[in-house]
Amino acid sequence: MKLKVAFLNLIALMVFAIPASAHFQMVYTPEIAKNKGAETQFKLVFTHPYEAGHTMGMGMPQEFYMLHQKGEEGKTKKVDLKSYLKPITWKSLTNSGEAYEATLPKKIVRSMGDYTLVLVPAPYYEGEEDIYIQQVTKTYMNVGGLPGNWAAPAGLKTEWVPLVKPYAMWTGMVFKAQLLSNGKPVPNADVEVEYMNHEPDMKNNAFEKKAKSKAPHDAFVTMGIKTDAHGYIEFATPKAGWWGFCALGSGPDTEYKGKELSQDAVIWIKAVDM
Repeated sequence: MKLKVAFLNLIALMVFAIPASAHFQMVYTPEIAKNKGAETQFKLVFTHPYEAGHTMGMGMPQEFYMLHQKGEEGKTKKVDLKSYLKPITWKSLTNSGEAYEATLPKKIVRSMGDYTLVLVPAPYYEGEEDIYIQQVTKTYMNVGGLPGNWAAPAGLKTEWVPLVKPYAMWTGMVFKAQLLSNGKPVPNADVEVEYMNHEPDMKNNAFEKKAKSKAPHDAFVTMGIKTDAHGYIEFATPKAGWWGFCALGSGPDTEYKGKELSQDAVIWIKAVDM
């Protein structure tokens, strides 16, 4: 009996010793501030970015498209990208999981202006919590420096609307964004923040083993913010690279297949050293 209790205590210690990293849906491409249009590849991975931890298997996304606007007065063009999706296997430092890639031809990424990449993934069943998770994700890209619709809502069930160009941030700049649910601000929402601490290897569909930083405490792996009374957050990026913001349960849909659904809003930004 004593051996059994000791064994259970050991298991508990091992579980609590694991850093509390968060689920994050990635829509990743290495460079989002382009001088000219070119073929562009994206990796769609559902994982734990700071630790390059467990990768969750993705189902076929419900939606994947881009919104392009050439200049602030130009019309927004929506381009469906699902036909470019190709299943891949993504390797984290602990496992491999089903993911997707999309290679967008130059013909649809050739014009100057802003490109908003929108992913609505299929809900993922998290067995340990007995819930579904759906992270509605936005990543931005610009060609040629001509600004466009980067600050415009995309009309999603839940989304982040940036107040700072997410593709033109120096390291240390303050990022500000507003969280919306059905177009209305979401006050006092729980927001998780993680740094992409392991560089994605585009060729080998894997995270690089070498980390860019070391967290002094588990609380620094997944940081926490609350939206204010009007749904805004502010965050100063302390290091160059990619930063993800995930608002938990901010969407209007709360159930899927008879189980609880956490419909989250995710946005990715990239900071660059001056």
